[in-house]
Amino acid sequence: SDQHLLEVMQSSQELLKGHFLHVLRDTVVLPDQQSAVREYVAHPGAVMVIPLIEMGPGELRVVLERQYRYPVKQVMIEFPAGKLDAGEDILACAQRELREETGYSAREWAYAGQIHPVIAYSTEKIDIWFARGLTLGERQLDNGEFLDVFTATPTELLQWCMNGQVTDAKTLAGALWLQNVLLGDWKVQWSTATAPPRG
Repeated sequence: SDQHLLEVMQSSQELLKGHFLHVLRDTVVLPDQQSAVREYVAHPGAVMVIPLIEMGPGELRVVLERQYRYPVKQVMIEFPAGKLDAGEDILACAQRELREETGYSAREWAYAGQIHPVIAYSTEKIDIWFARGLTLGERQLDNGEFLDVFTATPTELLQWCMNGQVTDAKTLAGALWLQNVLLGDWKVQWSTATAPPRG
C-alpha cells in the first residue's frame, strides 16, 4: 500500500489563470499529519509524435524540429508535439499536431506510452505516438509559431542525446522508446484504425 506516502489536499487557491498557464497553491496534509504547501501548474496534457520515414530496406529516418524556446533562451531539437485542446482525443491531437507542424500525415499509428515530464511542479502528462507511412502536405503553423523541420537517422539522434545537443526531456524519452522499439525489445501495435489500441 502507498497510504504512508499520500498527501491529502485541504484547500486550494488559484494564483494565476493566464492564456496558457494555470497556477495553483494547495495546502495538504502530509503522512505525519503535518501541513505543507504545494504550488504547481495545472496542464491539460499533451502528445508527442515519433514520425518514421522508411527510405528503403534497412534505411530509416525520423522527423524532428528545431524551435526557439523562450524560457531557456535556446533553439531546441524536438519531436513534433503539442497540447491537447479541451475534450480532444489524444490520437486526433497527435494527427493534428503532426500535420500542422510538419505537413506530414501518417497511414499507420502506434501508441507507445505516457510520460510525466515535470512531476515536481506540473500535472502535465504527454502521450507518445509512433507514426509511419508518411505523406507530405502543407504545414499549418499557429500564429507566432516558427520552426524548422528536418530528418535524421536514429543513430544521429541518439548521438545528439548522448553529447548534449538534445536536452528536451520528452525527446530524450522518445529516443529511448525509439531505440528499444527498433531493437525489438519494446513492442508497439500498429493500426490504420482511427483509434489504435494503446499498449
